[in-house]
Amino acid sequence: MREKGETHSLLMGYLCWIFGFIGLHRFYYGKQVSGAIWACTLGLLFIGWIVDLFLIPSMEVEAKRRFVAGPANYSLAWVLLIFLGAFGVHRFYMGKILTGLLYLLTLGVFGLGVLYDIFTLNEQVSDLNRVD
Repeated sequence: MREKGETHSLLMGYLCWIFGFIGLHRFYYGKQVSGAIWACTLGLLFIGWIVDLFLIPSMEVEAKRRFVAGPANYSLAWVLLIFLGAFGVHRFYMGKILTGLLYLLTLGVFGLGVLYDIFTLNEQVSDLNRVD
């Protein structure tokens, strides 16, 4: 079992920041509302995106306090969602075999399931880590 506090990675946050004008780093750190705002406004016309370069360390600290550490790795779940979400690979990783198969057969339930997971993945991994 991982130590308490090891949930989100600073390196992963900065890698997501590269695409931060669409809010990816904010979704990664569990800030869904501002992530959606960034996605709709191109990171508040790129100004908020630049400011976030300096805010990422505090977002990481907040995410470590908010989410539960455990055997399921948040960063790996996010990488799987971003690159293979339409095929349900992140759901297979979390042990959700039936919905993983559903995503595989329907391309992430026609993209809507992937969108849902972008908003809820941190909570799903936290719930999984609470059980173990």
